[in-house]
Amino acid sequence: MRHPAPRPPSAAAPEPDPCEPLALLRRELGTGAHGLSGREAERRLAVYGPNEVRSTAGEPVWRELTRQLAHPLALLLWAAGALAFIAGIAVLGWAIVAVILLNAAFALLQERQAEHAVETLARYLPEHARVVRDGETADVLARELVPGDIVLVEEGDKIPADARLTEGGIEADLSMLTGESAPVDRFAGPALQGKPLLAEPNLVFSGTTCTGGQAQAIVFATGGHTELGRIAALSQRTRREPSPLEQQVKEVAWLIAAAAVAIGVVFLLIGWAIGLPLTDALMFAIGLLVANVPEGLLPTITLALAVGVRLLARQGAVVKRLSAVETLGSTSVICTDKTGTLTQNRMRLQATWTPEHGTGTGPWTAGLAAATAECTTVTRDEGGGLHGDPTEAALVEGAAALGADPDLEQRDERRRALFRFDPRLRLMSTVTLSGRGGDQLRLIVKGAPESVLARTSDAGAREGRDVSRAREAADDLARQGMRVLAVADRELAALPEHREQAERELRLLGLVGLYDPPRPEVAAAVRRCHEAGLRVHIVTGDNGATAAAVAEEVGIGHPELVVIAESERVTDRELDDLLIKGPGAEIVFARSSPETKLKVADTLRAHGRIVAMTGDGVNDAPALHRAHIGVAMGRSGTDVAREAATMVLTDDNFATIVTAVESGRRVYDNVRKFIVYIFAHLTPEAVPFLVFALSAGAVPLPLTVLQILAIDLGTETLPALALGRERAEPGVMKRPPRSGRQSIISPAMLVRGWGYLGAVSAVLVMSGYFYVLWRAGWQPGDPAGPGSELHHAYLTATTATFAGIVTCQVGTAMAARTEHASLRQIGVFSNTLLLYGIAFELAFTAVLVYVPVFQRMFGTAALPADVVALIVTFPVIVWGTDELRRWAVRRRTLRTVPGSGRG
Repeated sequence: MRHPAPRPPSAAAPEPDPCEPLALLRRELGTGAHGLSGREAERRLAVYGPNEVRSTAGEPVWRELTRQLAHPLALLLWAAGALAFIAGIAVLGWAIVAVILLNAAFALLQERQAEHAVETLARYLPEHARVVRDGETADVLARELVPGDIVLVEEGDKIPADARLTEGGIEADLSMLTGESAPVDRFAGPALQGKPLLAEPNLVFSGTTCTGGQAQAIVFATGGHTELGRIAALSQRTRREPSPLEQQVKEVAWLIAAAAVAIGVVFLLIGWAIGLPLTDALMFAIGLLVANVPEGLLPTITLALAVGVRLLARQGAVVKRLSAVETLGSTSVICTDKTGTLTQNRMRLQATWTPEHGTGTGPWTAGLAAATAECTTVTRDEGGGLHGDPTEAALVEGAAALGADPDLEQRDERRRALFRFDPRLRLMSTVTLSGRGGDQLRLIVKGAPESVLARTSDAGAREGRDVSRAREAADDLARQGMRVLAVADRELAALPEHREQAERELRLLGLVGLYDPPRPEVAAAVRRCHEAGLRVHIVTGDNGATAAAVAEEVGIGHPELVVIAESERVTDRELDDLLIKGPGAEIVFARSSPETKLKVADTLRAHGRIVAMTGDGVNDAPALHRAHIGVAMGRSGTDVAREAATMVLTDDNFATIVTAVESGRRVYDNVRKFIVYIFAHLTPEAVPFLVFALSAGAVPLPLTVLQILAIDLGTETLPALALGRERAEPGVMKRPPRSGRQSIISPAMLVRGWGYLGAVSAVLVMSGYFYVLWRAGWQPGDPAGPGSELHHAYLTATTATFAGIVTCQVGTAMAARTEHASLRQIGVFSNTLLLYGIAFELAFTAVLVYVPVFQRMFGTAALPADVVALIVTFPVIVWGTDELRRWAVRRRTLRTVPGSGRG
């Protein structure tokens, strides 16, 4: 005899057969019509574990580490280490190897942290399932489902576990398991003998989606025991693809490596030709190679993107890919829904119209409201709250306010057929029992006025006069910003097999006007879009006049507003003219279908625009996939839309999209800032070696390779990371979107980093070096090696070079915080993390300069007071000269831009 409670799957206790007779399966799973009890569900959760597929192991650590060790910048250091061993400088060689390993470990750690930051975003959007437990319907986390649970599934839901349907029927998209793109029918009934499991018409599977219908099902497998779990166990997770930003930086890294090797070889030959000893020539080549390696570049970029993702999540935008943060910054067009995104999604019944009485209230209004509420699918939860579509909830609440409070349970008992809303027909209808004896069939239809009115009969509409008056009334309500629905009915002799048989020869009952006020923050967000050069289009299934009223209220329509009343009829050529070749107007695509969204996204992409597209329905998934940034609604959106999107709004708010665009621009700018910061130090690190080589050794080497490593690994990293968290520069949302083809590293950045900040820093540090030598009486060519009279002065001079580069880093960090604005505008103390980073690098430098054990290791010596006084001026000089340069650029821009004012 079978035990009524399910057993954990094992060799001794096989899993229940989902194809056995339903009564036997229920007994096998120990589940009745009232579902499991809460306590039993908790016990089973402890036995079976959470309903989640454990992600298979990603790329092995050793392989990721190997990739870091073979990075072009790492290869450059390997070459330097090899030269050190060839020259017999084993200590330096091992030091370089240690730096390579430390840098690879740091980069690996940052990548892992970044991946972890993205993976943990799932907690912002936990997936839920509706289940029957203790005889009551409840929402639970999908991961808490257990075998034996009874789940309720409806359109747009992701199937939470492998289950067998016990009531109703749905359309399911099984493409992720079968590869077939067409949805399949799944319905309650007996199993078919000899069918593969995936082809059983009464089974649904975890991870697939419901594209239509409603059903009840009993869970027979969860977690790793589902079909999805078995497939996941046999596959490896695909490796994270580098973002375009990371790819660009890697290409630049190869360029730097090639240039450094070429320069090193050339100067090595020059040193050999002028008689420089081989050891000195190799030391020069090593120094040049090490000086040209920006070790922290890639991990800093990865961390900056990850920080951007976390900040956006706190602001209500969950970004599912690191690279999307970068793409957000170049968004040029936003295509948005209206309801719930621009508006509050708090519909209320505002007005009614009937053919007999026009606009107004009275007993006839209650009858219209009652019929409208009958044609809904919303339900009440345990607390009496309405669950379902917000528009239908507003209709039920409005009917109650007009004295026709519907009993939703009796509504469902009377219902004999349901034709769900079809976005192409723009209609929904129900067949219900009516009449005194409850033996007559009545069809009630609600939908877009033009769709309903086109199906009314002339006799029922008094030779068309009511239809004409209804159209005028609908237009008048729409111009007031209301969403207008028409309601009609007819008597039926028998249940129709198809909706086409039923939804014809209707009798018009009236119109209802629903008002959904705009969100108060949207107008300011739209204004910021316009200042940032973004165009905003509305793509909605609503009436054109209604959408236009909302658009005008929130400020969409810059420089003019174009309303396309029937968007489905627009051809590709007309779309080209509207979106690309036209005067730059903003457009309302009214009465649009999901296919319209896809056509709009395709047109904009084809012409090089970067598109953010919002959506919440099952059919929006193709457009969300096609847009550069697909934006799904976290509250009202379906699981399908959230799965297809790149970004999910936890608050369904248009203003959050604009915040995300600003954040994307900020992250992109910050990446450019720390690239300038890192590149600016390559010049003062390389110049000492060039001076050494060009003087044929007459000038002692002003900087040692170990000191360069101390700079690149010890003092440079924290300020660079801090620049990745810099606030947005003033005016970031008052400039046009950047081109998607724009490179992250521009010639102007290289000029500023290498040629300006780097050159100023190089002049300063070399002046400090020569000052220390000359004050000790040194002349070019004088010996300064160990045992010579000038050796201590030489150690002090190299220490001055080392400390000078560090202090120049401080000035460069402050200068790099802005690309255009002055430091005063952003605030000297606004980036606390950068101040901590500067404090650390100064303290680290002091340890290397004044602690005896580190003096011996890095070849440093304590600096006299006058040298310290000289070096502390370097940050102000570096920052001050760049501040003057930016001031000159701003002045020049003001003179060349017509109509620009003071700023």
